[in-house]
Amino acid sequence: MNQELYRLCCADGVTGFEGNAAASARELLAPYCDRTEIDANGSVLGWLSCGKADAKTVLLDAHLDQIGFMVTDVLDGGFLRFTQVGGVDPRMLLGAEVTILSDPPRYGVVSCMPPHLLKAGEEDKAVPMHEMLIDTGLMDARGAIRIGTPIVFRETPCELENGQLCGKCLDDRAGFYALVLAMKMLKQYDRAVDIVVCGSVHEETDSLGALAAAFRVRPEYGIAVDVTHAKTPDAPSDETFEMGRVMVGMGPNLHRGLTDGLIRTARACEIPFDIEVMEGNTGTNAWDMQVVRSGIAMGLLSIPLKYMHTPIETIQESDVELTAKLIAEFLRDFDGEVKAR
Repeated sequence: MNQELYRLCCADGVTGFEGNAAASARELLAPYCDRTEIDANGSVLGWLSCGKADAKTVLLDAHLDQIGFMVTDVLDGGFLRFTQVGGVDPRMLLGAEVTILSDPPRYGVVSCMPPHLLKAGEEDKAVPMHEMLIDTGLMDARGAIRIGTPIVFRETPCELENGQLCGKCLDDRAGFYALVLAMKMLKQYDRAVDIVVCGSVHEETDSLGALAAAFRVRPEYGIAVDVTHAKTPDAPSDETFEMGRVMVGMGPNLHRGLTDGLIRTARACEIPFDIEVMEGNTGTNAWDMQVVRSGIAMGLLSIPLKYMHTPIETIQESDVELTAKLIAEFLRDFDGEVKAR
């Protein structure tokens, strides 16, 4: 298991509370940049200059925030009511183990009615999230846990067979780590463009981090790196993709010249890839970044991931490396010019 990616995934970063994840991300990124910082919104930014006057700028983005929860009420007996932050499927919550990010952090479990106590017909009934409780075991939880405290799934990353990695926030720490690996390669190359990396906050709710970074950096080009749905036997075949490749987004949101350049590079470097047709909103930061200031020519790369927005998100580790290689090889030869649509 890659220990850098492991540590990055272990850093908690619920949307709006990304501080730990940002600190870990900046530490990984810093050796490959001229300078780094954490901006006013909490996003990580890293600059790598090509040293040429009037060079154009490419902004590389991957988000650091993860789905999670927040405490909405503290009840007698150590029970908590909670709400979701980002898109959480309530079907997977009953019996889940969680970490409450109080000071100090505390463990809890989402309470689950034993089957012996269910009434007839209730065994097939879904429980809405607002009726669920987290059991902390504390007799005086009100003195230890405040309303508004963030909560994350407790799971830590684990290895599956054949180089697959399973964890709770590979969406999109895998994408950010691909940018770190790409910058490690790019640091050694001569380049004709300036590069800025953004580990953005708030993607799961409003793309605040990417929007603010794009407004500040004013890039001519941007490439967002995120995840897409990998194939499993129970998933629809027309909306999922095989692992072992990079997915190149293509659609009206994405600049055709930039997309074509990524495809040409993948073919020239024999990097396995597929096209992901995206007819409208991509559901990524690429959608929002394109309209910042006078507009940004956007590209989108995605890593196939199983079980999105669950605590068992799963990737092929080698796909992170393929994505990094595609970015690095494209930017190594990129002169800052692409053909118009």
